[in-house]
Amino acid sequence: MNGEARAPVALVTGGRRGIGAAICHALAKRGFAVAVADIERDANAEETLRALKNSGARTEFFRADIGDIARHSSLLDRVWKSFGTLDCLVNNAGVQVKARGDLLDVTPESFDRLMAVNLRGTFFLTQAAAKRMVAEKRAKSAPHRSIVTVSSINVMRAAVNRGEYCMSKSALTMMTKLFALRLAEHGIHCYEIRPGVIATDMTAPAKDRYDTFIAGGGVPMKRWGDPTDVGEAVASLAAGALPFSTGDYFAIDGGLHIETL
Repeated sequence: MNGEARAPVALVTGGRRGIGAAICHALAKRGFAVAVADIERDANAEETLRALKNSGARTEFFRADIGDIARHSSLLDRVWKSFGTLDCLVNNAGVQVKARGDLLDVTPESFDRLMAVNLRGTFFLTQAAAKRMVAEKRAKSAPHRSIVTVSSINVMRAAVNRGEYCMSKSALTMMTKLFALRLAEHGIHCYEIRPGVIATDMTAPAKDRYDTFIAGGGVPMKRWGDPTDVGEAVASLAAGALPFSTGDYFAIDGGLHIETL
């Protein structure tokens, strides 16, 4: 890339709806060009892309399953071909358990599915993107570079009815620290975002339980989180709001993580 000012480029996995879409919109507001990656291009994806384009953001959709690590290189090839570079990778894509149940009944199939996407896929996509980012020659005026990984409040709050999900997300905390150490000398910052109870399709099946939990004081701020709450946090970090921070986590949960007596 030459020395003239340019828009920073972000790749958001799982970007077609929910938290992922909110992250895309928040990045676009800060002037990012946004590569939206997701497993399917459905009506949600089209709505997100249309809104991004209407806001004036440069955007493109990339069909990708992050659990399929053999295709990571192809995904990154397509992103680099379209945008010429990458300044921010947002690891947002993930899967939830198909059915909550007893920890003693967790099957190898369910365990492997969660680990394959939430941990293995995320780790190797991060590795592949990091290699390219490190190898890329940068102008001094180039934008802030970062890798932002969306984990979960279940990193610190255990849920025995979806233990495999908790474990798959907990490992992302260490992943963030490891990449932060490895990439610091290259000016690539690594952050972890831990959403709490956020109103999305993923949490909709447990709405009644969470409504009761929030009303009873489980969330100090006494409201559901909105996907935009997470989107703004990610975009702020990606834009370089904390230039002397790396390897840190940020709980976007209304105070849910605070231990009390």
